[in-house]
Amino acid sequence: MPGTQRHHRDYGLLGDESRRAVDKGLAGASWRLSPVDRDELLALMRRRNNPAAFHTVLWLALLVGSGVWLWLTWLSWWTLPAAFVYGTLYGSASDARWHECGHRTAFASKRANDVVYHVASFMDVREPVSWRWSHNRHHADTIVVGRDPEIAYPRPTALWRVVADMFGVFSTAAEMRKYWFNIRGRLTPEEATYVPPREAGAAVRWGRIHAAVWVAVVACSVGTGSLLPLMIVGLPSMYGRWLLVVFGTTQHAGLAEDVLDHRLNTRTVMMGPVLRFLYLNMNYHLEHHMYPAVPYHALPRLHELLADDLPEPYPNMRSAYRDIIPALRRQRDEPGFWLAPDLPA
Repeated sequence: MPGTQRHHRDYGLLGDESRRAVDKGLAGASWRLSPVDRDELLALMRRRNNPAAFHTVLWLALLVGSGVWLWLTWLSWWTLPAAFVYGTLYGSASDARWHECGHRTAFASKRANDVVYHVASFMDVREPVSWRWSHNRHHADTIVVGRDPEIAYPRPTALWRVVADMFGVFSTAAEMRKYWFNIRGRLTPEEATYVPPREAGAAVRWGRIHAAVWVAVVACSVGTGSLLPLMIVGLPSMYGRWLLVVFGTTQHAGLAEDVLDHRLNTRTVMMGPVLRFLYLNMNYHLEHHMYPAVPYHALPRLHELLADDLPEPYPNMRSAYRDIIPALRRQRDEPGFWLAPDLPA
């Protein structure tokens, strides 16, 4: 239910909010789940290689084709549309591949999931080991202040920061800070709260590998006297990030904090086939949070099975943003305000 209190909370993982969440029983708590037939759920959870292989090959083919287009048209008027398409496929569509393969549900093959996950992690500027554990925490403590490291819209949210991060300004800077810690053989203090000690060495190693690739590409660009190498590897993570933010904002922005019902803090938005391909059906985000073991290709069916117990989905992104933007603006003055979905009786 909407609130009107004026308060600013500590969204870090090391402060009083984290301890308060534990004291309230919000950390690692049991979530309300919409009922679904057990046999139906087990069938939906079956992992298959074919859908993910098709979508991955199509994505890579489009990525390579647009990359060649960018290379061949460099410094011409065609560079702009080529960079737009290539950057979007590189810096935005990779996010859904990172996400699904991070859950290891996209392919039946663990190796295939991990290979695509590591490639997409670099493209998203995300050190893969710490981000796997970060996302585990995000699912365990979704939008619980002081616990969830992936709260993208702390209140109050400055809309100019949202626009800036459509070009990766803050997200890339945050990850470069992590790489700097990794180079020195450490995790950041925040990472250390959710990365198990046994995984710290692997996280440091992969952070160093990512940093080394960035240095090598920058050196190549300087050595050739051309920005093109960085436009192909590295910078697309920033100039192509816009759609990632457009998609990501629809997931949780403006909804409730510190609740144990995904219907109150996560939304589903209907999309057409092109956007669902780029997003790998993560527009069914509420269903995904309730049952994260269900592969992306089975989410439309899961949506049908749960529909009677969920809020009405938004028919398109325009309608979602018609609620989200006013809510974010209102939260600048009333940080306690949140959008309350209409739940089934």
